[in-house]
Amino acid sequence: MKNVFNVFVVPVFLFFGVQERNNLVHNKRSETLTTKSERIIYLFFKADKDQSGNAKITLQSTKIAEGRLKHMPSFERDDIRKGDLIITLTASGGKEVGKQLVKDPFNPELEVYEKEGISRHQASLQNTEFSTRFSYSENVQSVKIEKATDDGVQVLLTQKL
Repeated sequence: MKNVFNVFVVPVFLFFGVQERNNLVHNKRSETLTTKSERIIYLFFKADKDQSGNAKITLQSTKIAEGRLKHMPSFERDDIRKGDLIITLTASGGKEVGKQLVKDPFNPELEVYEKEGISRHQASLQNTEFSTRFSYSENVQSVKIEKATDDGVQVLLTQKL
């Protein structure tokens, strides 16, 4: 009776032990596949102002790198000030993939350390460069940049990637 019990029970334990090992190997493979697919897209822009004060923005380059972005807080419409840029990535169906706010790149706020303490000054630039980064998605097709004005928003750039 003891031998019959061993004949039936031992193969069952061996079978389930091998199955568990195969599941662990499979789970480890799927984890490495998901981490390899996580990427970041960097967008580098150059902005120039003409004599009348109109901004012209060009996409200098893009770069895709391995990695994962930390949580990026979304912004509210109330946070937008005159001169700020809203950068939007859109997918193939016109669906919005990501949106970021870039504080006015032509008038950055600079901190100055003096004897009296720290003070902030507004600089005025005629040309500047800035960059943004988003979580990469394979269906991203275009980038749109809008500038906040007193009358609403003005589209400065719409470009396919």
